Amino acid sequence: MLSERRLEVLRAIVQDYVGTEEPVGSKALTERHRLGVSPATVRNDMAVLEDEGYIAQPHTSAGRIPTDKGYRLFVDKLAGVKPLSSAERRAIQNFLDGAVDLDDVVGRTVRLLAQLTRQVAVVQYPSLTRSSVRHVELLSLAPARIMLVLITDTGRVEQRLIDCPAPVGETLLADLRARLNSRVVGRRFADVPPLVQDLPESFDPDERPAVSSVLATLLETLVEETEERIMLGGAANLTRFNHDFPLTIRPVLEALEEQMVLLKLLGEAKDSTMTVRIGHENFHEGLNSTSVVAVGYGSGDEAVAKLGVVGPTRMDYPGTMGAVRAVARYVGQILAES
Repeated sequence: MLSERRLEVLRAIVQDYVGTEEPVGSKALTERHRLGVSPATVRNDMAVLEDEGYIAQPHTSAGRIPTDKGYRLFVDKLAGVKPLSSAERRAIQNFLDGAVDLDDVVGRTVRLLAQLTRQVAVVQYPSLTRSSVRHVELLSLAPARIMLVLITDTGRVEQRLIDCPAPVGETLLADLRARLNSRVVGRRFADVPPLVQDLPESFDPDERPAVSSVLATLLETLVEETEERIMLGGAANLTRFNHDFPLTIRPVLEALEEQMVLLKLLGEAKDSTMTVRIGHENFHEGLNSTSVVAVGYGSGDEAVAKLGVVGPTRMDYPGTMGAVRAVARYVGQILAES
């Protein structure tokens, strides 16, 4: 276990390196921070931190920089989440309040996160598997053709065309729409099938084929493996950090182009807690020089998707964590109110 003084020295090294982009020496630390000890004592503390693997010396006769292990300890024990100013909170709310639909919400969120953190922003669309039914609409397109529109509690909209075995009149369509919604609105997708399985039997025999066609399409929509969608923005921000990537930025950009990599980076959507993965904690080799800050968002207590940012390990962790958490909270409020 490190002493409180050595923890303070590590905190000062992280803060200075993030702020100055330069390796940190003992003389600079004693001048910038009120550590209450001599430069010689700070040098001794830095030697212990280096022996323990929390800091490293990039060049001979240079100062020290934090390692992945040092950043990890900083995030776990030393870094508080930096609260946003009232002006920043108002700006977030005003920017997101103008969204007109789910695509607009996600697009605005990506741009906002990239601007606030000056990192790469990643936002996952709400998954159908974690959604509830808000409304089912049935629209007549032709005598025997119907459009089914499924609207989720997160604002996601799925449309399907149904070719019925016989013409469907407006009266039957209205009746089926009403009976369907009375059974499924507010229900989780997984709970819907048993609620509607006996629905065709409540209609006249000549109406049942059309009802069965609609139900079959609805159930397919509920249970199909819908492709997870991710929106990414702010990749150009990485060019500001070229010196933070040991060889080249290309592996990072290539990794960010892969959808499944991004989904794994964000983690399980149902986990609403904030996660910070640093350097080699990231499973993808191309992202070993980056850190990921992610958190779940949703319209209630349970997260329906995740959002976060990717940037170099030399990151303003308190500020980034505060921005990510604040944006996730506002997005959740928008989904709850929409």
